[in-house]
Amino acid sequence: MHPPSGTHPRPYPSPRRRLRSLAGQLFAVQIVIVAAVVAGGAVLAYLLTAGRAEDSARHQVTAAAWAVADSPTVREAAAGPDPSRLLQPYAAQVQSDTGVDFVTVMDTHGIRWAHRDPAQIGRPFLGHIDQALAGGTVTETYTGTLGPSVRVVAPVLDGQHRVVALVSAGIKVESISERLRGPLLALVGVALAALAVGGVGTYLANARLRRHTHGMGAAELSHLYEYHQATLHSVREGLVLLDGAQRVVLCNDAAHELLGLSGELEGLAVSDLGLPESLTLALLGPAPVRDEVHLTAERVVVLNTSAVGPGLGTVVTLRDHTELQSLSGELDSVRGFADALSAQAHEASNRLHAVVSLIELGRHREAVEFATAELALAQQLTDRVVAAVGEPVLAALLLGKAAQAAERGVELTLTDDSRIDDGVLPATLSPRDLVTVLGNLIDNAVDAAIEGAAEAVGPPEVTVTARVDGGELLLRISDTGPGIDPQAATEVFRRGWSTKSGGRGLGLALVAQTARRNGGTVEVGRERGAVLTVRLPLRRPDTGAPSPGRDGSGSESGSESELERVR
Repeated sequence: MHPPSGTHPRPYPSPRRRLRSLAGQLFAVQIVIVAAVVAGGAVLAYLLTAGRAEDSARHQVTAAAWAVADSPTVREAAAGPDPSRLLQPYAAQVQSDTGVDFVTVMDTHGIRWAHRDPAQIGRPFLGHIDQALAGGTVTETYTGTLGPSVRVVAPVLDGQHRVVALVSAGIKVESISERLRGPLLALVGVALAALAVGGVGTYLANARLRRHTHGMGAAELSHLYEYHQATLHSVREGLVLLDGAQRVVLCNDAAHELLGLSGELEGLAVSDLGLPESLTLALLGPAPVRDEVHLTAERVVVLNTSAVGPGLGTVVTLRDHTELQSLSGELDSVRGFADALSAQAHEASNRLHAVVSLIELGRHREAVEFATAELALAQQLTDRVVAAVGEPVLAALLLGKAAQAAERGVELTLTDDSRIDDGVLPATLSPRDLVTVLGNLIDNAVDAAIEGAAEAVGPPEVTVTARVDGGELLLRISDTGPGIDPQAATEVFRRGWSTKSGGRGLGLALVAQTARRNGGTVEVGRERGAVLTVRLPLRRPDTGAPSPGRDGSGSESGSESELERVR
């Protein structure tokens, strides 16, 4: 049975894998830690409680011993002939009233006068009495006739502060343990409850962790992270992850290259990356973007964005469209050449029919004159272009664009000072870039000339200047159109700017991008119409030094106002 569309099957981890999962390992470690903490706390609490219970018993027997030692009854009985007769019932009463386990009264030799067990009367006291005989107090834990006990021995003093008897009061260790039984049971109950609560909390936390880690172990997660990093940095598509605040969470190597960015980008806001305005607005927009073309400083990229979830962030993918855009421009040029050749073939057929008709009418002289005039007119521009421009790509482009312009009713002329010898252009200046720059400039100039034909005096014209000037390739195209508003001089090179409805506005943006990539500049000026001048530096591939033009002459002529240079 196949999973529903849009879902990904996830293998259920085996029991062995569960035991080795990160969540399972953490659960076991946390249980051990909680148990150790609870056990340690319980032992510490027991020791503190036991110590306090023993101290309390010691204070209790001390108070009872001194109370009996200070009693006048004890002093009088010690001086009488039969101390046991009076002291035995008295000691039993004190023992009952104070809660101690025994009260023993003895003479200075340690012979008991009163004892909890009457059979022990007359027998020697088991314990230490030397310090009490000196007038002090003996406090000790000693095993006597009743077993281990905490006891105190205090002296009985007469009126001259002489020791006439000794009093011992004590509580059995067994009794102290019985007193601890209740608190100890409560302590054990609290410890077990704490262990249970800690175990349940740990289990719930690790169950959630297990869901998020899909039951994988630490080694599996480490391998997954390594694969993830390797994949992100090896794919040729750019990938950028943005969080809910439009900050960069991840940017792979391809995205760095496509966007022309360097350094650490994680944590930076999109608005702080220095991207083109149109690209920044597309990334910050709430609506998803599908296959939208944008220009960076050196590349044409196709942008796609997709929201991860409500407020979670955005996934951005970038594809390099530079080569495809250049090829598309070349294909447009080739298509234009084909259309121009088709139109010329149609015109040549018409002229050939005219010549044949003149011959059939016997007008041989007129037929020769007509054919010669048409041949001279068609060859004039070709001869000028071939003589002035030795670079075959530029020459072919100019001839094709001239035929295209003529078909649309626009006269394209090459200025007399145009000259580019073959081989003067370095290998670093690719023919594809030349086609992009000159082809887009001529296309825009032809469109502008047609647009301004209604208000212009004379036929629409486009004038092209192509020459080497002071170590630079100068391409200058002027038209008889309405010109460019000085206020829009900085906008013409922005992606999307166009005076035509439905236009993509990529032509001049690609020109500016190509010029920047080759270290050149683009200038916008005005004469009869718009004037656009591109300067591309010529550099020798081996030394990088400027290579002067072979004509060695000329600076750009004509007045140019409101110049805007794009570097």
